Amino acid sequence: MNVFRSRKRADYDAAAYAADAARMDELARAQPGFLDYKSFAAPDGETVTISVWESVEAARAWARHPEHREAQARGREAYYAEYTVYSCDGAVERRFP
Repeated sequence: MNVFRSRKRADYDAAAYAADAARMDELARAQPGFLDYKSFAAPDGETVTISVWESVEAARAWARHPEHREAQARGREAYYAEYTVYSCDGAVERRFP
């Protein structure tokens, strides 16, 4: 599982971001080991995306995917004011019920 917390720049291009996000959705869903993701937005503008993968290796392969790497670079250059990525390698999972 990976957690991506971010804040967008005040002047980011929302249409370009939406196009990149749609392509990353399509691409991630086609990756071996992809299970699910969900995104949440807070009233203060922070967003959190949680992606779930079958294995640490599958999550790492997604992080290294060439087209995803290009989108990451665009994010740093044009979309995000800040972000933090949490990789939950070896995380303990507890469920209820």
